[in-house]
Amino acid sequence: MDKLIEDIIALEWSEFQNVNNEGGRASCQDNFKSFHIYRKSQFLAWNGEMLESYHNDLLHAIKIGRNLLTEKYARMMESTAPENYKSIKNMLPEISEEKEKLINNISKITIKWAEEYAKEYPMLSGNGRPIHASEDGPYYTSVETYARGELSTYSEETLKLYYEHVKHLLSENKNLSKMITENTVKEYGYSTMDEAESRMSQKQQNSYKYFK
Repeated sequence: MDKLIEDIIALEWSEFQNVNNEGGRASCQDNFKSFHIYRKSQFLAWNGEMLESYHNDLLHAIKIGRNLLTEKYARMMESTAPENYKSIKNMLPEISEEKEKLINNISKITIKWAEEYAKEYPMLSGNGRPIHASEDGPYYTSVETYARGELSTYSEETLKLYYEHVKHLLSENKNLSKMITENTVKEYGYSTMDEAESRMSQKQQNSYKYFK
């Protein structure tokens, strides 16, 4: 799985370099370390079947001239920049009724998990994206909008595997948002999420004392 994850990240990074931003090249496109950490943290929480299927999605897309990373960010614009989205909407592949249903089902659970994670770890979650699409703006993309944008680029087969994985985690009372964040904080050198939450809380208190 490690090699497969690295292969996926390499393909995504290559495609990410070709994403054109309206305001010019984004700074995150030159930060491979952070890109690698966040993508690896996500894929470590997947199973082998999902990874294989998504890897095939990427290879197939590249073969036919599609850039799934470009499509992901374009889809997000429906919520973050609706007027601009109107001008590119027709250039994006149509989403089938079955695929839309899978995206909706997964997104609902993703939001629920994000809400639970934010309640338990307010400092960690507060350092990331807002949760709901209603909080979107030109410079802010919510967990909900980002998830829907990315899910829309997956094939129907990958989405089916993803949904089965999500239902399995629910049956075991596991939270995918927490799993991914736990992987992330470990990549950044923390032992646990509790340690990272405590460190961030302390930093905020020190900052407050300084400005007070």
